[in-house]
Amino acid sequence: MTLAPGHFVLAASGGSLIGFVIAFFVAFFVALWISMIIWAWRDIRSRTQDVILQIFGTVLTAVFPGVGILIYLILRPRQTLADLYERQLEEESLLAEMTERQTCPTCHYRVESDFQVCPSCATKLRRACPRCDRLLELKWNVCPYCGYGAGDGGRAGMRQSARAAER
Repeated sequence: MTLAPGHFVLAASGGSLIGFVIAFFVAFFVALWISMIIWAWRDIRSRTQDVILQIFGTVLTAVFPGVGILIYLILRPRQTLADLYERQLEEESLLAEMTERQTCPTCHYRVESDFQVCPSCATKLRRACPRCDRLLELKWNVCPYCGYGAGDGGRAGMRQSARAAER
């Protein structure tokens, strides 16, 4: 049995086609493996500053292709460093709001809510109501506690409280 010359060419090209497909899949899986290693390296660096953990996560992905990335995804820290930083800022902001302390408008020295004068620069912070002696903000025209200054649209109270503030 003899083969025609065209059959031999077809058989040779079939073998090179299989070799090409195998080479393509090998190149694809090598590129995928290198991509997983690079992704794991970048991801672990965004999640921890510990160099040993960074190396361990990357080596785990490199030594066990495919399975290593799954093990890494199970073991990696939950939050990135940016998420942790953002959460800490939120906690500090909430804490600052809870323990909000007033400051002097002139020198920004911390003052208590019952200070009439800043102990640092002597800026007048509040005035006492002439009737009930409760502390009032300087911009208030009427005492919200006893209603002093509510008559005459608050003008009489403003004049009297201004005189009392000057004393």
